[in-house]
Amino acid sequence: MGTPGSPTTAAPFLLATHYPLLATSFTMSTWSRFKSLYYQNTDLGLALDISRIPFPDDYLAAKDPAMQQAFADMAALEKGAIANPDENRMVGHYWLRAPQLAPTPALAAEISSTLAAIKDFAAKVHSGAIAGPKGKFKNLLVIGIGGSALGPQLVNHALGQPRKDKLAVSFFDNTDPDGIDYVLAGLRGQLAKTIVVVISKSGGTAETRNGQLEAAEAFKAAGLDFTKHYVAVTGAGSKLEQTAIAQNWLARFPMWDWVGGRTSELSAVGLLPAALQGLDIQAMLDGAAAMDVVTRNTTTGQNPAALLALMWFYATDGRGAKDMVVLPYKDRLLLFSRYLQQLVMESLGKEHDLKGNVVNQGIAVYGNKGSTDQHAYVQQLRDGVNNFFVTFIEVLKDRDAKTSLEVEPGTTAGDFLQGFYLGTRDALSEKDRHSVTITLPDVSPRSLGMLIALYERVVGLYASLVGINAYHQPGVEAGKKAAGAVIALKLKLVAALQAAPASQFTAEQLSAQAGSPDSAELAFKILEHLAANKGSGVKKRTKTPWFKSTYRAA
Repeated sequence: MGTPGSPTTAAPFLLATHYPLLATSFTMSTWSRFKSLYYQNTDLGLALDISRIPFPDDYLAAKDPAMQQAFADMAALEKGAIANPDENRMVGHYWLRAPQLAPTPALAAEISSTLAAIKDFAAKVHSGAIAGPKGKFKNLLVIGIGGSALGPQLVNHALGQPRKDKLAVSFFDNTDPDGIDYVLAGLRGQLAKTIVVVISKSGGTAETRNGQLEAAEAFKAAGLDFTKHYVAVTGAGSKLEQTAIAQNWLARFPMWDWVGGRTSELSAVGLLPAALQGLDIQAMLDGAAAMDVVTRNTTTGQNPAALLALMWFYATDGRGAKDMVVLPYKDRLLLFSRYLQQLVMESLGKEHDLKGNVVNQGIAVYGNKGSTDQHAYVQQLRDGVNNFFVTFIEVLKDRDAKTSLEVEPGTTAGDFLQGFYLGTRDALSEKDRHSVTITLPDVSPRSLGMLIALYERVVGLYASLVGINAYHQPGVEAGKKAAGAVIALKLKLVAALQAAPASQFTAEQLSAQAGSPDSAELAFKILEHLAANKGSGVKKRTKTPWFKSTYRAA
């Protein structure tokens, strides 16, 4: 399965210094298990250590029939099988980095032409051929939510170089007015040189639509025509596309119905912002494609995605019995745990299996970064409730184009970072806290593309192992419908107040007045929010007890 990497000379010193009891804890049995289970792919530069998940010797062989079925399911998906029967659509994010694998020549051509268009558009923006009213664009504002923001945010943070980036990137990723104001304050005086990418497949996503309108109003207030700054990434025929056409926006790029939001980073959703930032998007695609080739291997021991999926299954009893804590020992991968939260939890968090049985599947994901977390929640991980397993991410390269300072004789800051990772891993193992480690050579466009593709495959394989559909999200849709009901009630409450401007109502009374007598609690929450905001048209008179407080039209 591979040979172990060479131990660093700094590790023993750091372990002895910071974890003296562990410096001598290595045994031949631990080393033997490590040698037999350590996966290393020198072509990719990636390694995977599963030796600290205590599965029995016959586990991989026993799970091989299920794993072979998972490989077959993934192969069918890549060939264009209907993978999401809820929406009668294919799931083909793998074609994004290998268009030749798309099920039709027309689809392959569309993927390739879109990539070429993204590169051409970014080049024209960088050269000034496409510019704002005051010259070249210097800033990029990305408006999206969920997968339309998390992927671009991860890539921006992981790969950005403030002094080298072609454009400085900021995000609207919520419908929080204060958050919107915070971002706009950072762009004050710079909107004339800001290009805006609005990302929404349907064009009806409320959070994105709200950000789009808020930004447009800011451009208008600055005396600018926002349509000369706006670019759409959206589905064919969507509300957003119709708006972009009617208002003659700068450009439009497609979102295909066979690419889900959480697997869309290597589509126009992520590639356009990255290209505008000046990142090497081809290297990201190449890294993902290389990982795809490796993770199609149907020999489990030679497939890192299969090994990870089986570790998830063992660690969680195949039913989410334990959480996944993601600890990248690299500041640039700070957002990776947030990215994985959506990819894993939205894909695997399902009430029903493929046969319609109630299973309530899922794996909870949380994390931050090392070694910061050694001063935060690692204390509980070692000594508290044992309800998790850890995914460590180790990055071998410390920094670019610079020799590191020795902060102590013979030891750099990067040596300390590795020492804290190795020490924490052993401190957890000592208390029977299980972990896997992914080792990357660096944080680069290629390695980040590899990491994204690796986890996309792991999620698909694990979903097959537990018999669920990883590619729909009924819970998300339910939340959207519920939010719509809240807005509808809000409008009824305000209308009821305006219809009786001289009257005051308790929340309970107004709920009945609005025709929703069973919604008093919801009405109370809505009215409290309205009364706290200027311009809402609602005033509150506070009384005791609190539920006797009244509301009136302002």
